Amino acid sequence: MIRILLAEDDDAMRAYLARALENAGYSVDAVDRGTAALPLLEQERYDLLLSDIVMPEMDGIELAQRCGEMSPRTKVMFITGFAAVTMKASREAPNAKILSKPFHLRDIVMEVDRIFQDQQSATV
Repeated sequence: MIRILLAEDDDAMRAYLARALENAGYSVDAVDRGTAALPLLEQERYDLLLSDIVMPEMDGIELAQRCGEMSPRTKVMFITGFAAVTMKASREAPNAKILSKPFHLRDIVMEVDRIFQDQQSATV
């Protein structure tokens, strides 16, 4: 089963995203900040880090950079509601997918599905 680490500081958004991804068949561990994600990245293997960019203590970009050091095979997808932050994320993490808020839950599930369809196509 594909494992996703979700880092999102908004409680409602985190719950909605986790439920939508779990309903789509993914295993999801959800945390409310980047600093809470780090120990999980050290202890577990994740296929995807799905992170908000703007969070307290550690932003999603720094989290993605740390993830790249600890778990280079983990793919990264950002979610954000800030256009200026999107530009910075594109520069700092060029291989990461960025999805801008607001979005429909089915959109995020489709993007996650697409990431892993592309990965499966590359390995066949």
